[in-house]
Amino acid sequence: MKKPIARKVVIVGAGVSGLSAGTYACKAGFDVTILEMGHTPGGISTSWKRKGYTIEGGIHWLTGSSGLLPHNRMWKEVGALADNNPIILKDPLYTLIENGRRIPLYRNPAKMAETLIAIAPEDEKAIRKLEHQVRALEHFHAPRNFKEFICNILPALPVLPALMPLSIGQYLLQFKNASVRTLLGSFINPAQNAICLVYTLATFAVGDGGYPKGGSLVMSSNMERKFKSLGGQLLYGAEVSRIETANGKVIGVRYSKDQYIPADAVIVSADARTAIDSLFGQPLQDSWAQKMRSNMEVDQCLIFSMGVKADLSSYPKNMAFRLDSPFAYAGCSCDVMMLNAYSGEDFAPQGCTTLTWLLFGDMYEFWKQAKEDGSYKEKKQAITERIIELIKRHLPEVDGNIEFTDLATPITLERYCATYKGGFMSLWKPGEKPANAPVRHSRIKGLYFAGQRTGASGGLPVAVASGRKAVKCLCRDTKINFPK
Repeated sequence: MKKPIARKVVIVGAGVSGLSAGTYACKAGFDVTILEMGHTPGGISTSWKRKGYTIEGGIHWLTGSSGLLPHNRMWKEVGALADNNPIILKDPLYTLIENGRRIPLYRNPAKMAETLIAIAPEDEKAIRKLEHQVRALEHFHAPRNFKEFICNILPALPVLPALMPLSIGQYLLQFKNASVRTLLGSFINPAQNAICLVYTLATFAVGDGGYPKGGSLVMSSNMERKFKSLGGQLLYGAEVSRIETANGKVIGVRYSKDQYIPADAVIVSADARTAIDSLFGQPLQDSWAQKMRSNMEVDQCLIFSMGVKADLSSYPKNMAFRLDSPFAYAGCSCDVMMLNAYSGEDFAPQGCTTLTWLLFGDMYEFWKQAKEDGSYKEKKQAITERIIELIKRHLPEVDGNIEFTDLATPITLERYCATYKGGFMSLWKPGEKPANAPVRHSRIKGLYFAGQRTGASGGLPVAVASGRKAVKCLCRDTKINFPK
């Protein structure tokens, strides 16, 4: 492909979407600079270290980890999946531990159904219905042609109307058995649309949804390396303050103490909901921006982690416990504890384990108020102590062997990644279409958006695809061939 005369493209944010956009833009021959406010790649898909332990804060399963799915090609094109992070396929996926028994959730829909029916024969009809819905969504992926539309989309159409109006929590009410409800509701925010649960189970069913060895840290480092190998420039500690425009087009970007970089095009891969209010001379007033302001909700969570000087390999790697009474935290509550146990050289010293627990809920205002009135650290410590006591009750090996604890709140995510209300992705409310940003701005020439806010709630696969889509649009606008 003939290389075009270099055009300057500036990308705001080195998260998954920004690195994706940067790689495709470099391949197309653009002169690309990514400005990142933090000091590591990956954005909210990240890990961090404490006392020799690694805390996984981003990836729990990866759509597109299987070579059979369309997203796999993208992950390899941007360098995310390589020889240094082979895919680990867990089965069972999750295990409920209660009253001395273990109830596994298997990948195979038939095996999943038979296991659940054995413990809840009263729910056989509802379980068979779930099995049917999972099979209907097994190939529910973006079609590349009409044949794929027939094969992928049509089987799903009959089941979508029944799922769309319901949240996961509402969907689970059809199951009479509390253990079944707990297991199925333990790994995704129950406020998300029910489609998210069924589609995730369908992803697992076709051998996808694996975990890349080394998790977020290795995958984002791979993407950074790929981008730089193509000639891209990545500036860390470069917090963008203003996208400059003139005569209806972008002309440059200001960052870090009023440094300036001229640009022919800007791709905003930072949180679009934050960007529309903070990165322009005047907040954007487009109809889609107004809709985002009035209608967007975000998926928030606490990320609790601890390093344990104990080998917990006798337990499942992903274990759920139904609580005797709801656990209250930051104005929210839950009745299940889902612990992820990480071990091996990537995550903990030999013979040790990193435990994490994600606690979902709408809690931003609670933590914002705590930060403002000076009680933030105190409230974090109080919740941490209560979580420790709860874990000790279910995992006695933890007692006396805790080497560190860590609690990240929505304020943490807001501070490090400038995400709106500290959310890690949009909340797809039942019965509603997500409030999204467009890929190309209709009035400001050269302004594009990438990232999770440009598509339905879906985490990493939405992010990597959005970067590609933004560059494809840029290439079309500049009459440059998109790299094959």
